[in-house]
Amino acid sequence: MKTEPPTNPNNNKGDSEMTSKTLKPEPNNDNDNDTGENRMEPKPINDNEPTNGLAGVADAINNAEEFHNPLDDLAERCKEDPGEPFKPEVIEELAALKKEDLAKFETLRAELKKAGCHLRELDSAIKERSSDNDNGPNPHHTDILINFTDDEGIELFHTEDKEAYIDVDNGNRRETYNVRSKGFHRWLRGRFFEKMSSAPSSESLQNALATIEAKAIFKGKKREVFLRVGNFEGRIYIDLGDDDWRAMEIDKKGWRVVSRPPVRFRRTAGMQALPVPIKGGSIDDLKEFLNVRSYDDFVLAVSWLLAGLRGHGPYPVIVLSGEQGSAKTTFSNILRSLIDPNKSPSRTLPKENRDMFIAANNAHVQAFDNVSLLQYWISDSLCRLSTGGSFATRQLHTDQDEVLFEATRPIILNGIEDIVSRPDLADRALFFTLEAIPEYQRRSETELWRKFEAKRPYILGALLDALVEGLNRIDEIKLPTLPRMADFAEWGVATETALWKEGTFWNAYEGNRKDVVENVIESDPVASAILSMMEGNAEWGGTATELLDALEREVGERITKSKNFPKSPRALSGRLTRAATFLRKKDIEIERGKEGRAGKRLIYIKVVNNLPGSLDA
Repeated sequence: MKTEPPTNPNNNKGDSEMTSKTLKPEPNNDNDNDTGENRMEPKPINDNEPTNGLAGVADAINNAEEFHNPLDDLAERCKEDPGEPFKPEVIEELAALKKEDLAKFETLRAELKKAGCHLRELDSAIKERSSDNDNGPNPHHTDILINFTDDEGIELFHTEDKEAYIDVDNGNRRETYNVRSKGFHRWLRGRFFEKMSSAPSSESLQNALATIEAKAIFKGKKREVFLRVGNFEGRIYIDLGDDDWRAMEIDKKGWRVVSRPPVRFRRTAGMQALPVPIKGGSIDDLKEFLNVRSYDDFVLAVSWLLAGLRGHGPYPVIVLSGEQGSAKTTFSNILRSLIDPNKSPSRTLPKENRDMFIAANNAHVQAFDNVSLLQYWISDSLCRLSTGGSFATRQLHTDQDEVLFEATRPIILNGIEDIVSRPDLADRALFFTLEAIPEYQRRSETELWRKFEAKRPYILGALLDALVEGLNRIDEIKLPTLPRMADFAEWGVATETALWKEGTFWNAYEGNRKDVVENVIESDPVASAILSMMEGNAEWGGTATELLDALEREVGERITKSKNFPKSPRALSGRLTRAATFLRKKDIEIERGKEGRAGKRLIYIKVVNNLPGSLDA
């Protein structure tokens, strides 16, 4: 729709305003408020052609491109051509008008209805176009999302392995999120909604996240991020997991609640809050909730808790066994609730390494319920989790990049039978056999947890008192011998004097280790066969084939046909390597050598009293 040229184009405001870089109007102060919005570029004018005052200006305007709003006279045009409202540019403008000014849209829609437009099809087209706009990227929205991370109190940083994180200052607390986490996505969407009263499209969000991640990795500082428990400059920090993002700070002087710890914690799905500890509690308040056979077992259970709260491993593996009704699951859940409470306190064992390390990446304590069989690969993975290990896998099946899962975690296993038979895992474990609870001593779950929750803050306070003691004493601890879990043993000795008299932990731990050796050798047909064969003999020597024959004669046909007995000399050789550690604790040494020019491989078995590593040494 053409408009007559104004007498002074510089004073013309509104939808039909037109400017040209080639026009040279007289200065006019009325232009000071001219924002230049909605201006259309005119057709180029040949500077070589003369212009004659206002006539030249008029010619320039007449030659300029017109601004045409597709909605102008739409109802009239619809009467002549019913397809006019369905043109792409018209649908685009109608969708925008509906979003920006619903009243004007409804007025125009009523006019179109009178003009004979098929409103059902029109509404469908507008809805489809609106959906396309919402799902597509919007550069303006992407910039808005990115700019939120420039606000005061926001800090982007990354970890050693280039994971991007962000600190968000929410007044009285500081929250930390992985940039790719759902928690940060929710925060970003919330900020956008506060500003725009709408949600960003998924593509705009993903574009913004990619930029934010790059800023964190390439411009942000490098920091360490912890899960539930962390260490910094000789102090221990425990994430309370509450809505205020508070933590417990433990040092040589005591413990306290802090609002902004110097370490960063990440939160994962399922994490629950710890109670704020209360001073004055006794660790013996915990005993009534754990179905232990002896006080030595109770001492070791508490020592496992103190190791889990220390902030770094290695961590021992608790192995619970006992018949049905011995409260194994309750035992496990009580322990976990004092370190790392979770909506899912215990789980079934994963079916592959990847799942196990992903679970360890998302929770500090790993508790597995109703375990009936530990396959060899699971046993090896648990060893790595206990003392520190990693698992690498391709990020996608089609690329070359690896994702590395690295973790050291406190672990709880429970099952009806003795589920640990491999010496390498057994040497990292604390074994507890629980007795069935008589019916007249049973309590309901509701009653037990109600009483426990009332005492949990005091029990946690007693544990923190022991951590303070451990920090003060750890540097002076010297053990008579170093067991496989030496760090755990030293920490147990360092913390025990806050709870019991000196020597209590070590006596309990040594007794448990002796029971472990007996149980593992008894459950290992190769180790028990060697132990039986060497009774009354000082030494034995021969090839692996000869040893296999000798062991088969020792144990008989029933054992040799079982699936746990090696069927070849090569398999026997591997089993000997695993059994050697615990056989040494029974004063039996296994050595290997070669003989003759052909280098025939031989195995030597000797009985040597008080071997290094023997429990009687």
